[in-house]
Amino acid sequence: MADIKYYDVILKPVITEKSMNAMAEKKYTFLVHPSATKSQIKEAVEKMFEGTKVEKVNTMNSAGKTKRRGMTFGKTAKTKKAIVQLTEESADIEIFEGL
Repeated sequence: MADIKYYDVILKPVITEKSMNAMAEKKYTFLVHPSATKSQIKEAVEKMFEGTKVEKVNTMNSAGKTKRRGMTFGKTAKTKKAIVQLTEESADIEIFEGL
């Protein structure tokens, strides 16, 4: 397993209608590195966003889809998504404010 630093774990936030509705319950959704563990995701969120305290992390893996162009077959990249639940006294994550 590769040595992943905390700043390499979180790739980008997921901004969908469902993830925006979950923010009312202090749940934030991110695309993360495919080999990142739950403890690495928790550490990355707490270090990157000041004042946050993570209660739990749920992850889900998506396999790459097979795509075809003419006779040639290929696969899209596999992804991993993490839903991070913050504690009640934790500060909100600023990148989601105003969306």
